[in-house]
Amino acid sequence: MSVLIVGASHRSASVELLEQLALGEEAAAKLAQAALDTPHVSESLVLATCNRVEIYADVDRFHGGVEDLTKLLLDKAGAAADAVLPALYVRYDEAAVAHIFTVSTGLDSMVVGEAQILGQLKDALISGQRGETIGPTLNSLFQQALRVGKRAHAETAIDKAGQSLVTVALHAAAEVIGPVEGARVVIVGAGSIAALSAASVRRAGAASIVVVSRTRLRAERVAASVGGQAAAVTDLVGQIAEADIVISCTGATGTVIDAETVAEALTVRTAGAPLALIDLALPHDIEPAAADLPGVALISLRGLAESVHNGPAQEDVYSVRAIVAEEVTAFLAARAAARVAPTVVALRSMATGVVADELDRLWGRLDDLTPGQRDEIAAAVRRVADKLLHEPTVRVKQLADRAPTSTYADALAELFALDPATVDAVTRAGDGR
Repeated sequence: MSVLIVGASHRSASVELLEQLALGEEAAAKLAQAALDTPHVSESLVLATCNRVEIYADVDRFHGGVEDLTKLLLDKAGAAADAVLPALYVRYDEAAVAHIFTVSTGLDSMVVGEAQILGQLKDALISGQRGETIGPTLNSLFQQALRVGKRAHAETAIDKAGQSLVTVALHAAAEVIGPVEGARVVIVGAGSIAALSAASVRRAGAASIVVVSRTRLRAERVAASVGGQAAAVTDLVGQIAEADIVISCTGATGTVIDAETVAEALTVRTAGAPLALIDLALPHDIEPAAADLPGVALISLRGLAESVHNGPAQEDVYSVRAIVAEEVTAFLAARAAARVAPTVVALRSMATGVVADELDRLWGRLDDLTPGQRDEIAAAVRRVADKLLHEPTVRVKQLADRAPTSTYADALAELFALDPATVDAVTRAGDGR
């Protein structure tokens, strides 16, 4: 089995296409289940953020896996294949491991070095665990990706140079309304991006923060984390009327704030007071026509994609790339060793059985031996068996990462006539199945 990724991101697709592919938490879980139901996939997980949608899978066939996962994304986009296919990329096995480690460090983000992706990777992993669409392969891969991302941020200054997308959006808003410090901010949504937005505006010194969500409890939880207040969706017009900045990031599939709602809010607003609307959702939450209203500036993902300047120091980028390369090598070596381990265990188990059988026969012929003599003979026979097996088992582990793992493991199993059922049983026990 090998890891396969099929997906699209801000580097390969337009904002319009990413909107068509956008997934909320529930839809991402359903897509992971749909991937698991295809013929060649044994594990699946979907990573869906504001600038990427990727299906991760453990597959037994490369071409069959690519076809199945590509079809799922084409169906989700609901567009002609020739419009979607050029934006999709495929990463397989070693390239897939390198890709997720690059993503986890923030090197593949719209704003290089941002740390928000770590939380999104963790959320995707938890979703896969909860939905039982992942197993040992993807679980270990994502766990390691989280560790790699944390290492990159701990050992370099990549996260200091790379601002989050929310921070960049707030800089753009400040050009409209003035300093964020002292501003009145309304956040529509209560997910991870809403929580990040709330924390960001709090650090920037916002005078007040109101969180609006259809789920009151979640709104209250996000608001409480920053000393803000929660409000109902039914009070959205009134909240917009009082706000300097509105950040919308709900993950809904349709428009959440239409131009009519904004226009109504403007009628009870101080005349001439500028209003910055920040739309961080895919598909977009705020109707584009709202930007045509007087005094209103709409900051969208498309605009951010065009204006973001990635400026981390080159030495930090090089350092993170070196960390990724080192971690990929270590992960693949550990995976190769783990794959041959069942064969090695089965070989040693067979040897232990042979030694035990031969000793039993020997005791039957030499019934006049003392207990001490028996122990000495048994120890000597076991040492011989261990020495004979030592070099083959060490070498198979060393060679496992130089060629397809099955090459040496299968040769070892064939040479020693190992029972395939025994190897499979050890594998299942190691996987926790």
